[in-house]
Amino acid sequence: MNEDELAEHHYQSGLPGILGTIDTLLSRLEAGILGLGVILMAVNTVANVVGRFALGSSIFFSGEINRILIIMVTFAGIGYAARHGRHIRMSAIYDAFPVAGRKAIMIMIALITAAAMFFLLYFSITYIISLYERGRVLPALGLPIWWIYLWVPIGFTITGIQFLLTAVKNLREKDVYLSTAMVDGYSDTETEV
Repeated sequence: MNEDELAEHHYQSGLPGILGTIDTLLSRLEAGILGLGVILMAVNTVANVVGRFALGSSIFFSGEINRILIIMVTFAGIGYAARHGRHIRMSAIYDAFPVAGRKAIMIMIALITAAAMFFLLYFSITYIISLYERGRVLPALGLPIWWIYLWVPIGFTITGIQFLLTAVKNLREKDVYLSTAMVDGYSDTETEV
């Protein structure tokens, strides 16, 4: 595999300096969490099915493991979706504006969304604190429930940072960016950089 092919398989941020380093590190963290989570869910589910049908007994904690992994993948996935411009967007009004107007709107959208993510981060932390104070545990594994929800503030933090980086990218570049790696355009012209 030559250098160009290798570069295609690894995300490289277009942001300068420390922002690019943060962006690249977050990308690798997200990819690792998502990959590990999906693989572990598959292995857990297959092992439970094999145990149920071949051995006549399910793995008693399998449901709790998948619950933990679903939360992990979901909240790591929102940062991944933001990074690759794959979040839901309604663009009827946005598309009617010229490039300068779309750029201004995209900066505003990115900043408001980042603020919303950090707002949700605050509430997710207060929720985890309330779970900690209640002392509830998972029935099969015996783990404190608040542990499994630690992925929620991590996901909101990564997503908030990603939207802030998108605003910075739009302030620095000539083109309009949906994310730090996705130039705005229609489905037949969108390009990931």
